[in-house]
Amino acid sequence: MAGGTGTTAVRPEFIAQVPLVSGMSADNLEAAYGGQVLSEARGEGYALMGFSASEVRGGLNAQGTRVVHVERNRDRFQGGGLTATMSATRSVWINGEFDTWANATRSVWINGSFNLVPQNTVTFQQIGLEAAQAKASNLGAGVKVAVVDTGVDIDHPAFAGSLAPQNEWRDFRDNDTNPDEEGVLGTGGYGHGTGVAGIVLQVAPKAIILPLRVLGPDGSGDVLHVAQAIDWAVKCNAQIINLSLGTDTRSNVVQDAINRATAKGVMVISAAGNDNRSSLNYPANDAMAGAAGDYSLSVGSVDAGDLKSSFSNYGKALEIVAPGEDVYTPGPDNLLVAWSGTSMAAPVVTGSLALALGQKWNISARDMIKGLTDNAADIYRNGMNSAYKDKLGKGRLDLTVFSKVQ
Repeated sequence: MAGGTGTTAVRPEFIAQVPLVSGMSADNLEAAYGGQVLSEARGEGYALMGFSASEVRGGLNAQGTRVVHVERNRDRFQGGGLTATMSATRSVWINGEFDTWANATRSVWINGSFNLVPQNTVTFQQIGLEAAQAKASNLGAGVKVAVVDTGVDIDHPAFAGSLAPQNEWRDFRDNDTNPDEEGVLGTGGYGHGTGVAGIVLQVAPKAIILPLRVLGPDGSGDVLHVAQAIDWAVKCNAQIINLSLGTDTRSNVVQDAINRATAKGVMVISAAGNDNRSSLNYPANDAMAGAAGDYSLSVGSVDAGDLKSSFSNYGKALEIVAPGEDVYTPGPDNLLVAWSGTSMAAPVVTGSLALALGQKWNISARDMIKGLTDNAADIYRNGMNSAYKDKLGKGRLDLTVFSKVQ
């Protein structure tokens, strides 16, 4: 599908977060700092401003002013084909009627097989999804999940009846309200966001997807757009934000947006990255620390035998792992495709939390996250993953924990 036709969004070389005091206008800010005001959050007391390299070198007109953060903006975040891979397996979407499934006219499981996408049966048996969906029979109904990514193929039959109201859709990359995917299948990041959203809906079929496009066809995106999308998701009352994207250096502007979200009880799930590196991408690397810790979670990937995926990042900061290899999911243009990456493991966890939230259990979001990590399956037993001991979180996602809920 082609994306929106709006004016391309402003993409400054640098971005700064500056204090916004009562009575100060955008003109006042630009006179004080130079640069351009890009967004204001008066209730939060800050504004985001864009600057050229020369303006940064000139000191941001810093006489008597205070800049909270200054950082490079363009193409800092990576997603899509740069952090996950699409296999050559692709076929026409045959069974893909999530709307009929979500409306309970179709059984989720038949004789132990995952009915909608049989290719994912083993993957979902690995985490105990069949019993979890039986226990959490609301299937995530009413839970809004923001997918901050390359967009979503909004015309794919998998998403019929499962998208947030159209007035909430946003494409921050193209500065319009059409978050449709752009590109060519198999190239760059095209299809990545569609795949992520489809995985969430397979785990929690009655959840609501809020599609927010921040990554371009090559899978790259700007700090500004990721931060704006997180703030927008909170404004639209999303309960979970999925970030299957990352950067190898911390973005304070994005982390502050995450902190604002988690301070309001919104859960933020981040992919660890696919560089087989002993440190995580950001923001996953900061998920267990600081202000966001109780409401955020970092996710790595394992294979069908619970061994660390060859591509998955690892480290002491990683909190949990989930299946992330050859996960079948909707692809643009009415296809069914298979992806591998921590980008795919993250929405498995996101969907699991949506399942739990949909039950209205008397459990806080913070305790739901703690419950998943504390009850993860042991993936270090008998010397498994010995090279990564205590660097793959507390273990692999295990939804049999749902059976313990009264």
